[in-house]
Amino acid sequence: MIWFSALVLIPLAAVVVTAIDGGWDVFWSTITNGQTAAAIRLTVFTALGVTAVNVVMGPLIAWVLVRDRFWGKSVLEVMIDIPFALPTIVAGLVLLSLYGTDSPIGVDIANQRPAVFLAFLFVTLPFVVRMVQPVLEELDRDVEEAAASLGASRLTTFRRIILPSLTPAITAGAALSFARGVSEYGSLVLLSGNLPFKTEVTSVRILSSIENDNVAAAAAVATVLLAISLAVIVLLDLIQRRVAARG
Repeated sequence: MIWFSALVLIPLAAVVVTAIDGGWDVFWSTITNGQTAAAIRLTVFTALGVTAVNVVMGPLIAWVLVRDRFWGKSVLEVMIDIPFALPTIVAGLVLLSLYGTDSPIGVDIANQRPAVFLAFLFVTLPFVVRMVQPVLEELDRDVEEAAASLGASRLTTFRRIILPSLTPAITAGAALSFARGVSEYGSLVLLSGNLPFKTEVTSVRILSSIENDNVAAAAAVATVLLAISLAVIVLLDLIQRRVAARG
């Protein structure tokens, strides 16, 4: 608890105290400022959308890696972890080279909102995959075969046997994906252009506040993101418990 407090609880408490140090009026005016509110909305809704995509695609990719045998599987295993290994600014340069104004494939999304979505999607790809994959590897195939021998369809087997076992891993990966999305900075600054009211995200807004010597404003935005992240984690936990209970 001492170690956890030193690394997590005390710094988080310090951010919250800094945010409300100037009073609730200052806090409220900061987070309701038009530019700040636009950045919060873009960040949160984009992170939610990316998390929804990862909740679907992550288990599918994990299923292919565990259950299928194909040429190039080992290469795919390595490529899944590239977003973990790359420095985020390098990831941003890669995305800019491929999807910027000089795109070799003719797709230019620089300085547009899809750039934010793509950057979030790139850096969050491995989370659900790597959480679900070891669980799939440990699942007892005999249980699935027994269900099939009793007349259960593939959909019923997946819904009643496989999905309840995967749900905790999926929700954990989704929580990590969302948290990484709302805090992302390096991979999107080059491609998105950081345009106010259009492609500016909260991490950029926080940095701008700090550069302008307005630490209280930066702490206020960080506190809002902290509250939203905690709410999403609690919601995912409730969903996971309900799905597991129904299974």
